[in-house]
Amino acid sequence: MNALSDADAVRLYPELADLISLRDAGWRFLPVTGDGGSLNELDGFRAWPGGWVDGVRIYSPTNALGIRTAPTDPPALTWEQTGAVAQVVAELLTLPEPGDRTAPRLVVASAPTFWTP
Repeated sequence: MNALSDADAVRLYPELADLISLRDAGWRFLPVTGDGGSLNELDGFRAWPGGWVDGVRIYSPTNALGIRTAPTDPPALTWEQTGAVAQVVAELLTLPEPGDRTAPRLVVASAPTFWTP
């Protein structure tokens, strides 16, 4: 069985282009399966130096959540975006690096528990 190229996969499922953009920016993904092995959601994350973490949880092409957490215990939410995958990914890709002076630092809530990178 031949693996699909990125271009072939995007032709079949155009929304994968957004996930490929994240992957190419250093993100890792973890599928979350339910009973019987069906895919319930897809979680992705990028860990930054210093303990900051950007995360995304994808339920469907039109339902996604993007976050940034601060390196506190428990992790603190400093940025959040919900919407379609394309919208959330675009925001994540333009979010300044945690060390940048324009990066969000104000804690707005406790962060949800997605995974442990």
